Amino acid sequence: MFAELCITSNFSFLTGASHPEEYMERAALAGVSVIALADVNSVAGIVRAHSAGREIARQVAELERLETEGGVIGPPAPPGLPVPPRAPVRNVPRLIPAARLVFTEGVEMVALAGSRVGWGHLCRMLSAGRLRAEKGACHLHLSDLPEGVEGLEFILLAPDRVGAGWCGHVAALVRGQGARMHLALAPRYDGEDARRFDRLAALAAELGLPTVATAAPVMHHGRRRRLADVLTAIRSGVRVDQLGRAALANGEQRLRSEGEMRRLLGPHAQAVDRAAALAARCAFDIASLRYEYPSEIAQGETAQARLARLAHEGLAWRYPQGAPEKVQKMLAHELDLISRLNYEPYFLTVRDIVAFARSRGILCQGRGSAANSITCYCLGVTSVSPEVGTMVFERFVSEARDEPPDIDVDFEHERREEVIQHIYETYGRHRAGLCATVIHYRGKRAIREVGAAMGLSQDTIGALSSQLWGFFSAQGLERQRMREIGLDPDDRRLMLTMELIHEIIGFPRHLSQHVGGFVITEGRLDELVPVENAAMEGRTVICWDKDDIDALGILKVDVLSLGMLTCIRKAFDLVARHHGARHTLATLPPEDGAVYDMLCRADSVGVFQVESRAQMNFLPRMRPRTFYDLVIEVAIIRPGPIQGDMVHPYIRRRNGEEKVQFPSDELGEVLGKTLGVPLFQEQAMQIAITGAGFTPEQADRLRRSLATFKKHGNVTEFRSLFLRGMAQKGYDRAFAERCFSQIEGFGSYGFPESHAASFALLVYASAWLKCHHPGIFACALLNAQPMGFYAPAQIVRDAREHGVLVRPVCVNASYWDNVMEPDGKGGLALRLGFRQIKGLAEEEATWLTHARGNGYMQVADVWRRAGLAPAVLERLAEADAFAALGLSRREALWQAQALKTGGELPLFSRDLDGEAIAEVAASLPQMTEGEQVVEDYVAMRLSLRAHPVALLRHILTPGAGQGVAPATDRGPAELRADLARAGRRHPRDLPSPVKRE
Repeated sequence: MFAELCITSNFSFLTGASHPEEYMERAALAGVSVIALADVNSVAGIVRAHSAGREIARQVAELERLETEGGVIGPPAPPGLPVPPRAPVRNVPRLIPAARLVFTEGVEMVALAGSRVGWGHLCRMLSAGRLRAEKGACHLHLSDLPEGVEGLEFILLAPDRVGAGWCGHVAALVRGQGARMHLALAPRYDGEDARRFDRLAALAAELGLPTVATAAPVMHHGRRRRLADVLTAIRSGVRVDQLGRAALANGEQRLRSEGEMRRLLGPHAQAVDRAAALAARCAFDIASLRYEYPSEIAQGETAQARLARLAHEGLAWRYPQGAPEKVQKMLAHELDLISRLNYEPYFLTVRDIVAFARSRGILCQGRGSAANSITCYCLGVTSVSPEVGTMVFERFVSEARDEPPDIDVDFEHERREEVIQHIYETYGRHRAGLCATVIHYRGKRAIREVGAAMGLSQDTIGALSSQLWGFFSAQGLERQRMREIGLDPDDRRLMLTMELIHEIIGFPRHLSQHVGGFVITEGRLDELVPVENAAMEGRTVICWDKDDIDALGILKVDVLSLGMLTCIRKAFDLVARHHGARHTLATLPPEDGAVYDMLCRADSVGVFQVESRAQMNFLPRMRPRTFYDLVIEVAIIRPGPIQGDMVHPYIRRRNGEEKVQFPSDELGEVLGKTLGVPLFQEQAMQIAITGAGFTPEQADRLRRSLATFKKHGNVTEFRSLFLRGMAQKGYDRAFAERCFSQIEGFGSYGFPESHAASFALLVYASAWLKCHHPGIFACALLNAQPMGFYAPAQIVRDAREHGVLVRPVCVNASYWDNVMEPDGKGGLALRLGFRQIKGLAEEEATWLTHARGNGYMQVADVWRRAGLAPAVLERLAEADAFAALGLSRREALWQAQALKTGGELPLFSRDLDGEAIAEVAASLPQMTEGEQVVEDYVAMRLSLRAHPVALLRHILTPGAGQGVAPATDRGPAELRADLARAGRRHPRDLPSPVKRE
């Protein structure tokens, strides 16, 4: 057995030059039996290596099965690695979790987790070092290492020059840790290794330590040497040609086989055997981590009893007239399955978080797979009934899949932090932490940082990053684009830079925090995984990301944010305040015909998910009339369905232009609700199982490859299996090819039906508000900015086109938020708030409104009573907020400028007799309408005076020689001609005209 125990991966950010997966694959090929991934003060890459090991084991098992059945054996070739043709890979390397600890006292050593207890000690040490440092740093002290700690083995890494201080620290460590300390013999490949090994062996004898062999690799293969130097240059902030001794002398610091290590060590080869013996004592497997979810036992009531009670109470709340028998059976089935899998505490945690948010008036909505669950519906986690469509609970929780459920809950984006801090306070920071997100190198960053390290000029880097990053997938297009922007693709330095850019793509650069995924434990979280500070104050995160915790079966609760929820909640509040009607997402009047009429006209500015130009173009063609139409509307205008050629067939079939046919009754049941076109992930899975004979495990792997935003989609690997399965069941190959190409479109962006249903509810809610309360909806949209597609100017213009009276910002009438006020005719007007003024802070607006009393009479009153600085008054004047006082913009600005001197000029305020001098008012020229509009946009990014194009209308008319005609002048014949040129067949394909300036 050969063990390599000191590996540095690229999760030692900007240091290691290989992925953890590459080390595992290379170890399998090189016959290395055991490896220990030991990144600097981190275990962030451990799970990646563990997952790669599981995949290698699966491949080996598949080879053995084929061999047993007499099938063709082909070696599982890792990408980019040479595989000997003589025999398939049989070696499955074992992984030892480890970390390279760098102490502030100058001591470095690798800590190997030999047991679960040792792993807990290692995680707590790393947590202590990282929580006392800023994000990304770790300040470890030798005092953090408890004496006699069980379950850890240590390998000391001696410095180039061993001093008395280092020896003193090591002697103390030896006394405290005893037989668990070892000294590494690692080659440097500089011609001095033989003498170095002799010196280290003598030092080990003096300290009473055994030696162990390690190649201390920083890359899995020597060809990564150039990239390793580029990473060092990026980390150091210098060019590669300025690295000097910091550059690698050669490509030898790589993963090595047992034979190579014995040859390198010569007379000290026994250290290889000692490394193997040390590895044998470390039996801990990261897969053996047992995650304990909080029990959620409250007041002596078990989690099972509490969940059942709350679910049945919610059933009575959701169905006050009595739940249908079908729904009661669904709930009983779900509760039984949840009980068998012991997931009751998870559901209770999410329910309690949602209940806290609602107790604070924070609007929230569960989405994703949770919409498949009647339990979540009864607990109030989601407002979408699982009766919508044909969604099934097993898509959410499956006993066969044996994987934890995943509940995503969206909260108002302005108030989500309240929920996050509530979770920390409830469970404690030692039991709760956010997941990490690994920030990988992508096109633009890779071009900028690698280009700078390679010494390219900033002009060249700018041209590449702005013009080239989207062409990485096609080498020919890349070279062509380089020529178009004036670069020589055959230049040696540029060619080498582009090779390195392609190589670094996908490398982790640093850790960030997940958008809201919480890991919560019953015991100490920092004994399961290290915890560290996030960049945002008051937050702590773990070092594993979503994929890592999924691989280990760790539950997480997603606390996400959504701007539209903020808008809807504020709109509901305004409706209740001004009309007395209280609404929730669950109590809105369903299937309102006026709402669907509005959507059919593509009148959807500001409406959630259907406000883009693509959706506005599609709405009149889709003509939604039911809630499920909105579910399809949300899902179909996506990159996946568009690339899979699903949009046009669906519309043709919906409009009766194409017959709906199914190749079999069983596929008809799967695709009937979407007219034979697969639109949802669930349908892709069902087609694979029903039509191609996939096993549930294969269908689940297909689902994972279809997951939204997957970084490494691998849907194409299922192609042969899918086509073969369809052929065996008698389906035509052309049909099978078409089905798979449509499914393959999900590789870019696949939408689950349950997720679409959750979003469709918000589509309906926002459309209902816009239809029945356009002023309130516009007011809430403006108060929830920034969000959505449209700027405030477009939102205000759309509101005015719907008959809403919009009033300007006023020092005597406005507040920080936009508000609704009586219009004097029995209706409501929208009053713009101070938040619309660029550069004005909420605190300044609060002082202004609190000191207003019965109103201000002049600019100096605001300065005197509210205590605002003259610069703030200037911003108010520039926004024309003093117009109600009879002051023009320039007059108000003049008075605000005068206040910069303290309100008056002492030398000229009185004459020689002490009489006050009355200064003659300045005669300021009046601003033209065009100047007023420009200043409005400068100060507030909108104007209530005129549309900018209206100022140019006199030079755009046909009589002015421009040949531009208003859209309202186009007759039916001309419109049909326009449609024909645009490739559309029916006048209904053109969105209904909306009045525009």
